[in-house]
Amino acid sequence: GTFPHGIDILTAADYFAVGNRVNCYLTISVYIAGFPEYTQPMIDHLVNMKINHWDSVIRELATKALHNITPRAPEYMANVVLPRLLPLSVGSDLHTRHGAILACAEITHALCKLAQENNRSVTYYFSEQSLEGLKQIHQENCYNFSFLGRYLSCYQTYFLTVCSLIEKLSLSKMPFRGDPIIGGWQWLINDSLRHLTLVSSAARQHIKESAVSALAALCNEFYIDERGEADPALQDDLVTQYVSELQNAEEMIRCGFSRALGALPRFLLKGRLQQVLEGLKKVTIISPEDMSFAESRRDALIAIAKVCQMVGVRGDGSQQEYLCRDNVDQIYATLLTGVTDYTTDSRGDVGGWVREAAMTSLMEVTLLLVQNEAELINANICKQIMCWLAQQSAEKIDKFRAHAGSVFLTLLHFDHPPVPHIPHREELERIFPRWEKETLNWNAASEAFPRITQLLGLPAYQYYVLLGLSVSVGGLTETTLRYSAQSLFDYMKKIQSDPSALERFCETLLKVFEDNLRNDRVSVPLLTMLDQMLANGCFDMFTEQENHPFPVKLFSLCKEEIKRSKDIRKLRSSIGVFCGLIQFQGDMREKVFFQLFLLLCHPFPIIRKTTASQVYEMLLTYGDVVDAAVVDQAMAILSDTNWEAELPLVRERRNCLCDLMKVPRPQLVPK
Repeated sequence: GTFPHGIDILTAADYFAVGNRVNCYLTISVYIAGFPEYTQPMIDHLVNMKINHWDSVIRELATKALHNITPRAPEYMANVVLPRLLPLSVGSDLHTRHGAILACAEITHALCKLAQENNRSVTYYFSEQSLEGLKQIHQENCYNFSFLGRYLSCYQTYFLTVCSLIEKLSLSKMPFRGDPIIGGWQWLINDSLRHLTLVSSAARQHIKESAVSALAALCNEFYIDERGEADPALQDDLVTQYVSELQNAEEMIRCGFSRALGALPRFLLKGRLQQVLEGLKKVTIISPEDMSFAESRRDALIAIAKVCQMVGVRGDGSQQEYLCRDNVDQIYATLLTGVTDYTTDSRGDVGGWVREAAMTSLMEVTLLLVQNEAELINANICKQIMCWLAQQSAEKIDKFRAHAGSVFLTLLHFDHPPVPHIPHREELERIFPRWEKETLNWNAASEAFPRITQLLGLPAYQYYVLLGLSVSVGGLTETTLRYSAQSLFDYMKKIQSDPSALERFCETLLKVFEDNLRNDRVSVPLLTMLDQMLANGCFDMFTEQENHPFPVKLFSLCKEEIKRSKDIRKLRSSIGVFCGLIQFQGDMREKVFFQLFLLLCHPFPIIRKTTASQVYEMLLTYGDVVDAAVVDQAMAILSDTNWEAELPLVRERRNCLCDLMKVPRPQLVPK
């Protein structure tokens, strides 16, 4: 009884509740301020002690708390708090200025919402001095920060804070239409997008999102006339300027203006849709000069989906205004190209960011079409989407595999209405039951690969799943390698009794190899996978047949792959494949021995040593491939020779092996 409402407050603000800062500021503070005795003291405490706190997170939470408390004391906020904050918002202390600007923005927004709910004018709570003070914040800060711009933290604080102010004042429907301040706000948004390179990478995304949100709010409030259209001159200037910035030499500027185009409202895109889509498409194209611009390609793909969602769908509409029959194929072609981005640089697989964005955008555009005019999705497009997603679901990086799997199941199980033309829908729904959509953990290799390898039995998906599995089975991550390889071998055991299925699989495997010849991202792990498959007896059915086409073609592809190669990992993987091919009967055996004996005199000592070791193991495993009279002598030469010695000595021992096994001696090619 000593404190008013003490028991109620202690019940709400117990030890665990106040342990969470967000809950403390945004929920508990509002509850306590609901008691009349504490409303004004709570507001004063936030204004006097928290908006100038050294921790920016506390400052931001305090301003959001003021927003939530405003309906409890709107007159006090408008007549006392806001006039007190306006001078602080243009003061010299950076912490106080940051908190005061955000507080002005949040309180103004809350007051305007309250006025609208009560059918009053948005300016009901504001005096002329307050409105003028809100306008002056941007101008005064622009002047002050021009002197402090050389400091990185000042730039970041300036852009984030004033963009938040612009967004809140626009959402508040302030009576500034036609005022010169709108041009100043537009300039600041453009300037923040042009100066993303000056801010830290940690703050870059936050600033970009803040600027884009401010732009969307500004356009929706101040650039639309009574008929719901934009001023043609303003529209032309804005869209042309933004599209031209997409070809800027700075990657971050491309990122910023790509996202800005994705945030433009429909009335600004009307009549300019093709210009915007063409500009974004150019950003997604990989050229030698901007190979490493993965972030700009990612943001352009995200923007394309946002633009499509904004303009809507009309099958027989104009391609300048809608997603329609004339431009849907072009949009899908651009998005599907993003799924094939495997660019790498010093940061690693940066193409993964692009692939992830492309998958999300494909899902968003497809679901948009399905819910409006599903007939615009043709069977070939749908097949490509599902096949590429299946490939990504079989690849080695957990994060991207999980995202691909989630998108794949979302499209498969979407019901309002179902996505048309999905190949093998019934079989897919049996492999991936609807009730497992949320519970299947794609991040766990032990759960993902046993499911995804079942798609190898579906002709439409076999090539793409095998392409993805090649990278996983032949990869370096132990867990991924173990479960992907085991799942593949389990599938191979199932089809051993079905010659036609095995033949079909082998044809697909050779096609994957042939299509990715000299593409080290695929070919190197593919050789490792082939080595494991040969060692596990996956192709034993063909070992009894003379000169079966599969091993013959595989040998020629391996030989072509390592031609003039200096890649140690590739060469070592190929040795295992050549040794595995010795089990197949026919004329090819002599060619395999010849190739292995060539590698015994390779310029790299490690390759010579590895070849000798693996040929020795091969003779132990497949002793019947060599005349029994010479096996022991051949194995003695392989084990006793120092294969890291000088080439003339090594070549002499190698030639002895050739003579023993009646294989033609490799001849030195004169340079």
